[in-house]
Amino acid sequence: MAGEGFFSAEGGRVRDYSGGLTFSVAVTCLMAASCGLIFGYDIGVTGGVTQMESFLEKFFPEVLRGMKSAKRDAYCKYDNQLLTAFTSSMYIAGMLASLVASVVTRRLGRKAVMLVGGTMFLAGSVINAGAVNIAMLIIGRILLGFGVGFTAQAAPLYLAETAPTRWRGAFTTAYHFFLVVGTLAANVANYFTNRIPGWGWRISLGLAAVPAATIVAGALFVSDTPSSLVLRGDPDRARASLQRVRGGAGADVEAEFKDIAAAAEEARRSDEGAFRRLLRGKGYRHYLVMAVAIPTFFDLTGMVVIAVFSPVLFRTVGFDSQKAVLGSVIVSLVSLAGVVLSTAAVDRSGRRVLFLAGGAAMLAFQVAVAWIMAEHLGKHGSVTMPRSYAVGVVVLMCLYTFSFSVSWGPLKWVVPSEIYPVEIRSAGQAVTMSVALTLSFTQTQVFISMLCAMKYAIFLFYAGWVLAMTVFIAAFLPETKGVPLEAMRSVWAGHWFWRRFVVLDAKQEVQMNRM
Repeated sequence: MAGEGFFSAEGGRVRDYSGGLTFSVAVTCLMAASCGLIFGYDIGVTGGVTQMESFLEKFFPEVLRGMKSAKRDAYCKYDNQLLTAFTSSMYIAGMLASLVASVVTRRLGRKAVMLVGGTMFLAGSVINAGAVNIAMLIIGRILLGFGVGFTAQAAPLYLAETAPTRWRGAFTTAYHFFLVVGTLAANVANYFTNRIPGWGWRISLGLAAVPAATIVAGALFVSDTPSSLVLRGDPDRARASLQRVRGGAGADVEAEFKDIAAAAEEARRSDEGAFRRLLRGKGYRHYLVMAVAIPTFFDLTGMVVIAVFSPVLFRTVGFDSQKAVLGSVIVSLVSLAGVVLSTAAVDRSGRRVLFLAGGAAMLAFQVAVAWIMAEHLGKHGSVTMPRSYAVGVVVLMCLYTFSFSVSWGPLKWVVPSEIYPVEIRSAGQAVTMSVALTLSFTQTQVFISMLCAMKYAIFLFYAGWVLAMTVFIAAFLPETKGVPLEAMRSVWAGHWFWRRFVVLDAKQEVQMNRM
């Protein structure tokens, strides 16, 4: 039984609430998960556009001249800080937006944040498509970043709070599924628009308006989550929302609602400021560590910059522009297959198994890519590598991406959205997203320079971090599969290390001692 061995806010043994897979919960979660489309589309479209010659000719002609120089180092073709600022500016704006979104989410709800985020992303896509100078590009990117920061903060929480406990992992994974779908759509768009001379890049950037408009329209027709409504003092709407998404005669809606209400009441009683409690409270130390560690390790896998710059990477090893974009399409398809497998496995095998297996595979493939590039790129004055080895790099990147998409890719959204108690849930998610987006900004800004300076060793740099994060997960992350959100404290109370920091109420302590 899901949740067996854990205890509710009332001190009793937690039962499986038996909420079924209703049409309402499917549609509601589908809409929330679709927020991943805008994040994924932005990741995919940027790397493709920044290697399009028509785009470079208009905004960054010096990069285009450097690419055609016979004396240019194979690793340094795209080393231009203003060009990378076009990519990275979105992430720093997203970081700032995610912090603001925490306050808005707590006061106005998850739905309002998703609506605001979708609207900002829509505005940014229109400005980018019509850009006539670099200033317009950067302004548009900042608005896109605000949209991503708002939606990425709210959507995973919405999914975790709405999904039935037994399928929470699969539903929250759907956010990453749509993120990968967005990346694939962007790469496909780039493949066709790359053939249009002069203005094909405008179509690629402008098509971001399609998923943004979809999210804005969808957010108008769904209700907020029961937890958010209770926390904001509207229990009647919360009960109605819970009944709608659970449905069915077998669902114990009243029992689940009581646990949600009890958790929200506890949050109100100790409402001294969610950020202050997360940063200073001893009983929240484990949450703070995970809020920082998970996004840090996620970004230092190197997958973020690989996803953004895969067309640039493929051009670096010797493919022409069209084949480089095609390579990114293939990588996105492989990534999508990995997410589908993860969705099927996450609530069966658990989070830790996927984390550890994925980490081991990613480590091996990173080392293999580094070896091929060390042996065969830039040797004897060549600016490319033999075609067979270049294809090998593409294959290894596909395998690496598949391993990531089964493990760290979706689980980066699943685990942070479910481990925090309700009183710090918005703040915890905000810290997680802020750390992730800050690191994404830093990496996208310096990756091309690092590739130029470190050459093949950059992949060994990321491999070292993959090793560190796999050891960290093995030692410090407890399994959260099948545990109701309101009982999650008991998971930490049973962990060999974190139990010294966990503060349980008196009833829970009594129950734990009886186990």
